[in-house]
Amino acid sequence: MKKSFDGNAIVYCEGAFGTPYGKTAHGLVRRSGRYHILSVVDSHYGGADAGVVLDGKNNRIPIHKSLSDALEATENGSRPATHLVIGLATDGGRLPPYARKDVLQAITMGLNVDSGLHDFLSEDDEMKGLAKKSGVWLRDVRKPPERKDLHFFSGKIEDVSCLSIAVLGTDSAIGKRTTAWILADALQSAGYSAELIGTGQTAWMQGVRYGIILDSLVNDFVSGEIEHAVWRAWQEVRPDVMLLEGQGSLMNPAYPGGFELLAAGRPDVVVLQHAPGRHDYDGFPGYPIQPLEKQIQVIELLSEKPVVAITLNHEGLTPGDTPACCDDINRKTGVPAFDVLRNGAGELVKILEPLIKL
Repeated sequence: MKKSFDGNAIVYCEGAFGTPYGKTAHGLVRRSGRYHILSVVDSHYGGADAGVVLDGKNNRIPIHKSLSDALEATENGSRPATHLVIGLATDGGRLPPYARKDVLQAITMGLNVDSGLHDFLSEDDEMKGLAKKSGVWLRDVRKPPERKDLHFFSGKIEDVSCLSIAVLGTDSAIGKRTTAWILADALQSAGYSAELIGTGQTAWMQGVRYGIILDSLVNDFVSGEIEHAVWRAWQEVRPDVMLLEGQGSLMNPAYPGGFELLAAGRPDVVVLQHAPGRHDYDGFPGYPIQPLEKQIQVIELLSEKPVVAITLNHEGLTPGDTPACCDDINRKTGVPAFDVLRNGAGELVKILEPLIKL
């Protein structure tokens, strides 16, 4: 994680907090090494605590019903806001029309704006002109890097000799990144050095030290950029364990992902995030998620590496449901299942410890 912060941020998540479309905001209120998170904007939860809404635990990050309320609150606090971070994760990465006026207001009020959407604010003439007038910057995290700076796959991944774990999922917006962070923290607590390789804009916003933003890359360079991020982390810090953050899922019709990590990241094992209460692919009713057993079979066929654990997403489940879900998954697949969000990843670490190459 970064040791210094970019600034004090209000996270904009109007109408989406607590839903899959708010996953960027969720990641930021759970942890951020890039910003001090001051508050969240979502009129549906005005007055609530963000941690309580997400995880049932107070984290003292308030949710305000409007950007004006959030700005007013910072004026009375010890940390004035410097950034508006767009915490929406919309279909196709588009900026919703209703959000435009709030972004313009933020610029007018002197806030820098960071966005992980595909609608680039820095190419919007009105926003660009207003930002120049207000003396702030517009940072589009998903903007493609210069092609001269990109890497093609070379095979140098074979230099990496530490345990490498791909954290994949049976769907998009299912908690892969959150589980990867929890597992990284648990490994650190057990005395191992662990490095998360981020692959999306939210991990970048959280301040991940190594990684790529996969959605910003030309396809020819995706494998090479994954390889280079893993290789660079190995060359510079030599961690005991590397965790690769998955994107989408192998059989998701709109967000197929994960194969790139298996092919280029060359993980030793896979941890698979699953939502037992979710039956259709995220945002696509009528497109049923393939059975967990088939998902495991496909991953192991493609990678020739084992799925060593299943981790649960709580969607549609009560706290009392998860132990039975874990037992059921273990019985049907032969793979142990864990609720790391609620119980931590200590038991999962015990499964991984014999594989760590010290």
